[in-house]
Amino acid sequence: MPRPVEKLLIGHACSTAQQMGWGGAQNGDLLRLVQTHGFEVFVTSDQNLGYQQNLAVRTIPLLVLPTNHWPILKTKGDSILEILKTLSAGDYVEMIFES
Repeated sequence: MPRPVEKLLIGHACSTAQQMGWGGAQNGDLLRLVQTHGFEVFVTSDQNLGYQQNLAVRTIPLLVLPTNHWPILKTKGDSILEILKTLSAGDYVEMIFES
């Protein structure tokens, strides 16, 4: 996700994989790192994540955004925050942005 996304997620502490030093980690490893380091949710724009990983073994909620394009994301902060409020352990949610 673009770093400015953290500005949209008011009330949430955010870190990118790069900030954590995990920039080279593949999705499976990245999910394990996020979960074992106490993060509360994993937000990504990787639309293939659900097909590439065994998500049944994850306890961290996953939120998949339909894009990582900042001009679009910056208009969707409220919608993203609303979804974050509803997530529980193990949830997998793919957001759809309405025009």
